Amino acid sequence: MCLAVPMQITHIDGNNAHCVAKGIARDVSLLLLEEDDIKLGDYVLIHVGYALQKISMAEALSTWELLDKMQEEDDLRA
Repeated sequence: MCLAVPMQITHIDGNNAHCVAKGIARDVSLLLLEEDDIKLGDYVLIHVGYALQKISMAEALSTWELLDKMQEEDDLRA
């Protein structure tokens, strides 16, 4: 199973961006989104260092909520 994590773009340098989510920062490639209008503050789905898709803030928040619930469930089983 593959998992893409939503992150917010905080800096753009050509086809690369610095993104953050929940205190975690990553440098990612925007190469797959070069046809899209990507700008600072946008939310993108990240998988293995690549931004795959631009998403809304609501989609990002919903995904983070779901990931948090999954983590809580996993913690209860441990």
